[in-house]
Amino acid sequence: IYRNLNNDLMKKDIQSKEDIKLMVDRFYEVIQKDSLLGPIFNDVSKVDWPSHLPKMYLFWENAVFFTGGYSGNPLKVHNHIHELFPLTSDHFYRWNELFIQTVNDLFEGKNAALAKTRALHISMVLQEKLARVDQLQSLFK
Repeated sequence: IYRNLNNDLMKKDIQSKEDIKLMVDRFYEVIQKDSLLGPIFNDVSKVDWPSHLPKMYLFWENAVFFTGGYSGNPLKVHNHIHELFPLTSDHFYRWNELFIQTVNDLFEGKNAALAKTRALHISMVLQEKLARVDQLQSLFK
């Protein structure tokens, strides 16, 4: 955040690994305290934050800067969570709401917009794939 020539507060764009780290750290601080999502992360998934956060830094560096540095499988992880605690459209909506709010609080610009767009797209794909898994599993009941 900086001031322009009119002394107005201005936000900078996401430009570095440090910016990604700030965004991810702030976002997950909010998530952990959220009444809807916090219990999923803290109680159901029992997220090991010191291990999880560096993976998220790599994930979002790749999502914004196309670094190729992330090699995880988000669908597998979310499917496991979904089996323990069914994730609904309300959960995905809230996740997106908090992510976009976090980015908007910290940054503005082309990369900030890209991060928000990528978040929406990723969450829609995950939600759709989890719904398909549910449909297929219902065939076996």
